[in-house]
Amino acid sequence: MTKPCIICVAITGSVPQKSDNPAVPITIAEQVESTHEAFEAGASIMHAHVRLEDGTPTSDPDRFARLVEGVRKHCPGMIIQLSTGGRSGAGQARGGMLPLRPDMASLSVGSNNFPTRVYENPPDLVEWLASEMRRYDIKPEIEAFDLSHIHKATEMNRDGRIPGRLYIQFVMGVKNAMPCDKDVFDYYIKTVQRLAPDADWCGAGIGRHQLEVNEWCIAAGGHTRTGLEDNVKLDRDTLAPSNAALVRRAAALCEKYERPVATWVQARDMLGLRPA
Repeated sequence: MTKPCIICVAITGSVPQKSDNPAVPITIAEQVESTHEAFEAGASIMHAHVRLEDGTPTSDPDRFARLVEGVRKHCPGMIIQLSTGGRSGAGQARGGMLPLRPDMASLSVGSNNFPTRVYENPPDLVEWLASEMRRYDIKPEIEAFDLSHIHKATEMNRDGRIPGRLYIQFVMGVKNAMPCDKDVFDYYIKTVQRLAPDADWCGAGIGRHQLEVNEWCIAAGGHTRTGLEDNVKLDRDTLAPSNAALVRRAAALCEKYERPVATWVQARDMLGLRPA
């Protein structure tokens, strides 16, 4: 298999704190430095949330702007993907950073349960976020927590609300949402191939499932996501020293399956993104 594998690094997220792992980057400076290390280790996409100084998640566009500026300066060509997730804000505030015109942004097209709350993505908000992404020429990454999300994304793709070739990410292992199950994983691939044959797909495993989902994706010819947002450990007893360490672990799996790690140039070409 010679298809290059795109490695996405989810650097911070909204949940992990330095009390969980001191390597979790919270300040903008820490995030830029951590992203640069991960970029040099082989990541071509960075998936980003921002935090207040005390670690509280926020959708503050000014913080996103500072992060985007830093990453563009220190990681030229890297694909910047900003989160519109619901832990950082409510309603249209979740898309307040989209005028920054990142290369990509996450888009959840339906609701589902999280460990202690409902992740609400009502249809009117989904429509608005998708329209803003079209307005600013941003490629959505569909975060699929449920089978219905794949069906909804392909419907929106067919009628033009999500233009171009779909990029769908299976998020596996969130408590009360999609389980980390190989049969489920295989069925999701089959569903994507049936409903959107030209779509690209990737997978993210949460917590202890990160490594196995990395391997499933790479072995099956897809792309994969790693990073401290999803998992703060190398194994049950060892904290991950950095985002770069988790990227290097995914890159080693690419070597195992004789797949080259995609450069940012290759990743941009495969995803049909505008030039850096």
